[in-house]
Amino acid sequence: MRLTKTIAAAALVGTMTASSALAGGLAVEIVEPPVVVVEPEQEARGSLAGPLGFLLPLAAVAGLVALAASDDS
Repeated sequence: MRLTKTIAAAALVGTMTASSALAGGLAVEIVEPPVVVVEPEQEARGSLAGPLGFLLPLAAVAGLVALAASDDS
């Protein structure tokens, strides 16, 4: 009788530990799409903004120099 109780207890412990190892193993994996952060483009600072913004003042200075050099008096 003592051997039967020992085998029954071992079977019970084996059953309890084996069933807890499967808990939550069959759930479907939820995959979320990656988050994309879109930053708004920066607006131009004015009409002279950009890499060629120095051309208009340079042309104005060149025009004034040419006007001063062409003076006949």
